[in-house]
Amino acid sequence: MHLRGCEDATIRIPFFIGENRSRTWLFNKTKDQLLLKHDHRHMDGTPDSITQYGGRTTNSGTATLQMFPADQETTNMLPAAATNVWWLELVPGKYLTYNLRRIGTDRLFSIRFDLSTIMDIPEAPWGWKD
Repeated sequence: MHLRGCEDATIRIPFFIGENRSRTWLFNKTKDQLLLKHDHRHMDGTPDSITQYGGRTTNSGTATLQMFPADQETTNMLPAAATNVWWLELVPGKYLTYNLRRIGTDRLFSIRFDLSTIMDIPEAPWGWKD
């Protein structure tokens, strides 16, 4: 993962797995909430059939922890994901942890990114231009 774009109300963080550059996390600030969306693209840049799912904060969270329960758009698109909760935990200069829990199931995904190592900025994610 790397920070790719940071505008007034939007942050883009691509998440690559090997050569697969299909995933970008989009964080949008609304009036009093944060919205997390998962942008998925094919290699040719076209949107995946399952894209723009995510959640919205229900409170202010903290500077280092934000939780995103699945929003209605996600529930409509992926009924099984209605109980998804994504959360991010930041320890500045050390790590960022991205998590997904599907409440009521055994589904748990968690990945920790080392922020202490500076990396070269990779190519743009599929479908995005800088």
